[in-house]
Amino acid sequence: MPERKHAILPASGAARWMACTPSARLEEQFPDTGSDYAAEGTLAHSIAELKVRKKFVEPMGPRKFNTRMNKLKKDPHYQEEMQRYTDDYLDYVSKVVMSYSSAPHVAVELKLDLSRYAPESFGTGDCIILGGDTLHVIDFKYGKGVPVGVENNPQLMLYGLGALDAYGMLYSPKKIILTIFQPRAEGDTVKKWEISRDDLINWGTFTVRPAAEAAFTGKGKFKPGDWCRFCRARATCRARAGANMALEDFKGINAPSKKTTGSFPTPPLLTDAEVGDVLQRGVNIEKWLSDLKEYALSAVLDGKEIPGWKAVEGRSRRTFDDIGKAFNDIKAAGVDEAMLYERRPLTLAAIEKALGKPKFVEIAGAHVVTPPGKPTLVPESDKRPPYHPHDAVSDFKEATG
Repeated sequence: MPERKHAILPASGAARWMACTPSARLEEQFPDTGSDYAAEGTLAHSIAELKVRKKFVEPMGPRKFNTRMNKLKKDPHYQEEMQRYTDDYLDYVSKVVMSYSSAPHVAVELKLDLSRYAPESFGTGDCIILGGDTLHVIDFKYGKGVPVGVENNPQLMLYGLGALDAYGMLYSPKKIILTIFQPRAEGDTVKKWEISRDDLINWGTFTVRPAAEAAFTGKGKFKPGDWCRFCRARATCRARAGANMALEDFKGINAPSKKTTGSFPTPPLLTDAEVGDVLQRGVNIEKWLSDLKEYALSAVLDGKEIPGWKAVEGRSRRTFDDIGKAFNDIKAAGVDEAMLYERRPLTLAAIEKALGKPKFVEIAGAHVVTPPGKPTLVPESDKRPPYHPHDAVSDFKEATG
């Protein structure tokens, strides 16, 4: 099973505590409550681990394997689609293993000691494959909400350092290939990035170690950023609040008046540059307010007082207490059963899920088209290419014949 023990400087939170070093100690004031999404991911990891372990680490007969798998299937978060996604993961791991000229060493769910670079830190490598001059570190991500990038990913890089320490006496790999396998996210399922052994060790020594020492002792300055979304203190962090309430610092937001900017009056309309600035601030404020509302509701339900706010019962909708009995009574009253049902086709995604991707592609893949999506505004940091109306029209014409 994946490691659950708490570390002050976990590898999974490295992007946060390296950027905002005091946050590591600040988080200690808040419980790590977890979520259904986290529990679902933990279960998917366990299924993936069992399959890779059976094939490469711990040979086991059908009876032993099925006993372990059936135990996992009893978990309330289990979904049958987990089998398909973890099969895809197993296939990928198998391809990596087969790419070596001779059988490599394979380890799954390996606890990695990271204390050489971050005090008391550790992490768990989903799959470590090592042979010759190449070390593969593969991380299985089951989440589908946010695609995880691999280039300069601190968590994966720390895992690479941990693997080098674990096997340094036996192997001397020159290149480290870091991989994110995220089967449910939009875009590429597999993302890879390569770094040399020397560059990785230099990063650990001169970038991670100083930041980790500051984070472990609670030193440094609070620095709000994208990493805030995974911080347990994100809702009530004063530094984040200050950053999001700093719109008054934006001089162009002032209403037209006799005030001047230098020797010129404040213009009545925002410039395009100012629009971009305000939109970026607004995105951050929206995220922060959502976290703040979630915290306030939880606090009120726990009996605390948030001045000016209270919890009320939300909107409800009528429902049958027992739909089967209700339908029986309706039919007994002479209503035609056909009036109680609608016949409508399943969505493409639902059919693919029911058939499984390989069978779906074989049977109906030729009928699947992907017309261009509706234009949407996103930050410049978004990985997708810019939208060009003329290109989109051409793509749609080609897709529809």
